[in-house]
Amino acid sequence: MKIGLINNEGGASISQPENREAAEAATKYVNENYKGIAGRPIELVVCKSAEEPVSARDCANQMVEKKVAAVIVTSSGFGNIMAPIITGAKIPYVTAVTGGATEGTTDGAFVWAAGQNTSQALANYAKGKGMKSVVAYAIDVPASINALKMIGEPAFKEAGVDFKLVPIPLGTPDATPQVSAGLSSNPDGAIVFGESTVCTAVIKSLVTLGSNAEIMTPQSCAAPEVVSGVGASALENMKVVSSADTSSDAPESALYRAIMAKYAPDTATSGYAVTGYQGALGLYRAVAGLTGDVTAATMTDAIRSAKDVVLPAGDGITFTCDGTALAGQPSVCSNEMIMLTMKDGQLVDPTTVSALPTTSG
Repeated sequence: MKIGLINNEGGASISQPENREAAEAATKYVNENYKGIAGRPIELVVCKSAEEPVSARDCANQMVEKKVAAVIVTSSGFGNIMAPIITGAKIPYVTAVTGGATEGTTDGAFVWAAGQNTSQALANYAKGKGMKSVVAYAIDVPASINALKMIGEPAFKEAGVDFKLVPIPLGTPDATPQVSAGLSSNPDGAIVFGESTVCTAVIKSLVTLGSNAEIMTPQSCAAPEVVSGVGASALENMKVVSSADTSSDAPESALYRAIMAKYAPDTATSGYAVTGYQGALGLYRAVAGLTGDVTAATMTDAIRSAKDVVLPAGDGITFTCDGTALAGQPSVCSNEMIMLTMKDGQLVDPTTVSALPTTSG
């Protein structure tokens, strides 16, 4: 039973082997405890993408050539390249969180969590806190910048919160000039979007400049290397919007840590590894009722017909891939996310937050 796995790994700019390791751990767990899919052991066909266009296209084509029954993409900003190739071959493309608009709108693609709407969830939070303005520091890559312009800016405008976007070049060691420019309007909130290098550079600069803006980020800025790079005190009370709860006593969170401890003991369970785990185990749960022939077509049908599938490590969130969770994003299967708070270097107090638009009244 061949299932494809594409991971951003080995590239010069972004490399997250922990995502692959977590997906492999979930696969071993399902093979050992549930005999794979429809009684067939799962064999992962892995392609490591260097997170650039040529490598992304090559990985997608490899999946088609190897005739896998589905493709799990752990995390990538090049879904706009990979999704059309994979779904064009009638192979389901699945991911826990989308890295761009294409994955959320492509027929045959399935996104378990509302990750593309992280900025919407943050806009809802900012409105609830009475913020008047926010600045968003984002890694300067098309997927991130375009998503913030297409979803983030309108979301904050609708919430009645002024929004300013400041791009941060990939690999920037000192973001003080950009951060200083963003703070010129004295914003109530500072949002940081990026991988660990950008997160570290921006948060260090916020601290150096004495900013009082409340820091809000997606899961990537809570990675262990960011905590060690800036110090736990700098991240105290930082709000993190995520698709996952990896540290509470909730059953799904405890299961995640137990699976990782057994099958990937050397991989950190904090940070972004959980996206690989969610992508893989989410697929296996969605097709758990599949019997008979296992093909790309029957996998697609099984995913589309599954209802209220428990999102792995999802704090009770479920997903249903019938195209109705988020308007305009028929491939997204849930409209909820998780808000956590950083305390002493750990994410605590998970609460479910809506990723649906609100009015600004």
